[in-house]
Amino acid sequence: MLSRVQGVAIRGLVAALPARTETADDLAAAFGDDAARRIADATGIETRHVVAPGQGLLDLARPAAARLLERLGWDAGDVDALVVVTQTGERVLPAAACVLQHALGLPKRAAAFDLNLGCSGYVYGLWTLSSLFATTEARRAILVVGDVTSTLCGVNDRNVRPLFGDAVVATALERDEGAPPMCFALGSDGAGAPYLTAPRDGNLFMDGTQVFALTLREVPGNVAEAMKLAGWTVADVAHFVLHQANAMMLRRLGAKLGIPAEQLVIALERFGNTSSASIPLAMVSALADPLVAAPCNLLLSGFGVGWSWGSVALTCGPLGAADLLEVA
Repeated sequence: MLSRVQGVAIRGLVAALPARTETADDLAAAFGDDAARRIADATGIETRHVVAPGQGLLDLARPAAARLLERLGWDAGDVDALVVVTQTGERVLPAAACVLQHALGLPKRAAAFDLNLGCSGYVYGLWTLSSLFATTEARRAILVVGDVTSTLCGVNDRNVRPLFGDAVVATALERDEGAPPMCFALGSDGAGAPYLTAPRDGNLFMDGTQVFALTLREVPGNVAEAMKLAGWTVADVAHFVLHQANAMMLRRLGAKLGIPAEQLVIALERFGNTSSASIPLAMVSALADPLVAAPCNLLLSGFGVGWSWGSVALTCGPLGAADLLEVA
């Protein structure tokens, strides 16, 4: 599906990471020195932030969103909508967004709901809220994305434990009739559900070969659709920020798309794969200075679990906040 939404601007981003970390060296106890180093070299991941026992999604979401409101000088009473994109909420019900709405002191008139999406979740979240602006009188909204995927990973599972880190990112969106359009291309294929899945009472399973095949099969065309809708070529994009799954996959995908190395953001060495948070976390960690300074044309693309994928061509900046904080 293609969608072109006008009149919405990103005002700021705040990422929250758990203070606890696990390094490639830490993994040696479970997998051996040689295996741990091979995994790190293949994926480009050296360190991941992982939640401590008893720490959950909302423990990261609350400080991220609160810092965002503070940095932008927004009154909580002026926020009209809150969307939380996650697959690792702390309870089956109620929605994490409802709990977070109350914790932040947002008004009762604010719409608050969850989206159950992973790797594509940031793009889908932007589309959902920007579309809401187009059909309501909303002026300001907060998008919170992220997962604590480490809680789903088996301690001795070398296919997933070394890859996934935990993070949450809060994004502020505001109505701005002069903002350039956001051009979305979205897609899905539930036939891929068995290859990246977690039962309610079990551990995460991932078939990495199938994930890699999905990426090379679907993502180049999807990115091209978003760029075509925006009227952009590769040269028009300052930075391509793709889902940060692993470094080898990103480089292969970049080569297939014809993206010069200096335009392709790879920012997962310190974080690992952080699911729906990976795109905005890469923006905060690798692009904070340019995004605070001036408008930048970005191509964002998320893809994976579902199968679900989505790309958006948008102009972002200058931002009022692009912060990264750690939560003990």
